[in-house]
Amino acid sequence: MKSTLRPLLASALVGAALLGGQAHAAGVDATKMLDLARSSGCLACHALDHAKVGPSYAEIARRYQGRPDAVHTLQQAILNGHSGTWGLVPMPAYGGSQDLLTAAQARDLARWVLSQAGARAAP
Repeated sequence: MKSTLRPLLASALVGAALLGGQAHAAGVDATKMLDLARSSGCLACHALDHAKVGPSYAEIARRYQGRPDAVHTLQQAILNGHSGTWGLVPMPAYGGSQDLLTAAQARDLARWVLSQAGARAAP
């Protein structure tokens, strides 16, 4: 890589880190992602701005804000399920043998969830 490109790349990476989830949401249609979350059952346990059975999308976004591996980490959690990160209630898998979401859908949902850091619960 030429030395003149390095400062530009570094600046872009810092900017993306400062934007947090907003940088991850680039190219993801929020309306389609909300519809996908509804149709695949995500909203049975999650809400945009308040905890339900699982944490809110805003809380998830704030926890992972600025982490370069955030999209991949959440995509894998969506596809494979996980437990212990947010308490005792496990999150079921939505990929693999469940065949509810594709890897691309899980990636796009992860990007969308990460864009929700600014959502706040209504008073």
